Amino acid sequence: MQVLVRDNNVDQALRVLKKRMQREGVFREMKQRRSYEKPSERRVRERADAIRRARKAARKQAQRDGLLPAPKRKPPLGRTPRPGMPPVPTN
Repeated sequence: MQVLVRDNNVDQALRVLKKRMQREGVFREMKQRRSYEKPSERRVRERADAIRRARKAARKQAQRDGLLPAPKRKPPLGRTPRPGMPPVPTN
């Protein structure tokens, strides 16, 4: 994995690197490899993960089909509209 440092801004590059590692599941894998996991425990965990993913996919599909209400959108934090722009709706 590679991250470019622009204008000697190492803090920004570290933030980008951590975000990429989080997205790829590196931290989760490191945590799992700290101790030995029996094959039977691994199967149970993988089966539970598959069920969780399937439920999430079914919930999203039901929201798209209109069977469930869509989750409320949170307003972006710390962002103020630029001068001359209409205010951000806060539904």
